[in-house]
This record gives sequence, structure tokens and C-alpha cells, in this order.
Amino acid sequence: MAKRKSDPELLLPLTPAMFHILLALADRERHGYHIMQEVDERTDGKVRLGPGTLYGSIKRMLADGMIEETDERPDPDIDDERRRYYRLTDFGYRVARAEAERLVGLVKTARSKKLLSKA
Repeated sequence: MAKRKSDPELLLPLTPAMFHILLALADRERHGYHIMQEVDERTDGKVRLGPGTLYGSIKRMLADGMIEETDERPDPDIDDERRRYYRLTDFGYRVARAEAERLVGLVKTARSKKLLSKA
């Protein structure tokens, strides 16, 4: 596991669900339902993470060290104490970046094959 935690490339390619979760956590910590909402909004409803996919992916991402559960909690008067909040780790950020770069390479190839416009 030590090698996996030091080299983001070993976890690639990510599943689409995992990449969407990393994107949702890239700018701030969120609880599970908020991750689902953010993905739905960002993709205009084209990607919907069901609870099984979301929490199965979260479990794997916690084990791989890409995300961590946070101890900080919002004001209990405005938050449900049962919610679990997650954030990216430094390693998770590096994995997300490596996956984004991998996808950019695929888009470049698609453009060179005239599957996409140059814009």
C-alpha cells in the first residue's frame, strides 16, 4: 500500500464516480448527500450518483487515502449530527490532477482523430 499512496498513477484510470467525487471535494469539504447534489448540478443531471455507488466509492477512496473524514462539524442547530463530512487529502488532490491530465491527453487524441473540433 505504501507504493500506491506515493504514486497517483497506480490508481488510474479512476471510475467516473470516483472522479466526480474528487471534483466535488476539490473546493471544499462536503457530506455525502451534498456530493450527490453537486455532481447532479454540475452535470445538469447527466450524472447521478446513487447511494450505493457514492458510499461504495467513498469507502474505497478512504481506504486508498484519497479522501478523509473530517472532525470539524457545522453548527449543530443547522446540521444533522449523523452526517459525515469528507475532504480531499494531498494524495487525493494529486490523484485528481493526474486523472484530469490523463483525460486531457484523451481529448487531444480525439481532436487529432477529428472526433472533436479544435475549440
